[in-house]
Amino acid sequence: MPKYSCKKNLLRACALTFALAATAHAQTFPAKPLRIVVPFAPGGSSDIQARLIGQKLTEAWGQPVIIDNRGGAGGIVASEIAAHAPAGGYTLFMGHIGTQAANPSLYKKWVFGKSSG
Repeated sequence: MPKYSCKKNLLRACALTFALAATAHAQTFPAKPLRIVVPFAPGGSSDIQARLIGQKLTEAWGQPVIIDNRGGAGGIVASEIAAHAPAGGYTLFMGHIGTQAANPSLYKKWVFGKSSG
């Protein structure tokens, strides 16, 4: 009966994991422009903050950041746009207390809830 060593098996598993990880190549993020959805009109404090953040992200990542101002309905319009954006991390949402705390308490059908319409 062969004698198995737990340490040897662990070392083999680690070596295999590292060998496979070395062959996998992650896609560089971001590979395309990012979008920040702001729930207010241009010129307000949320817009200014989003533009400052977008500028720093552009400098750090080398990809343009588009500020998408979608005011209306207390932030519901922008929330729905951000919630229904394609998955992948290329759409960010500039939330605040109204969109993250007040609106879910006030409305039965909320975009981030189980049923959005």
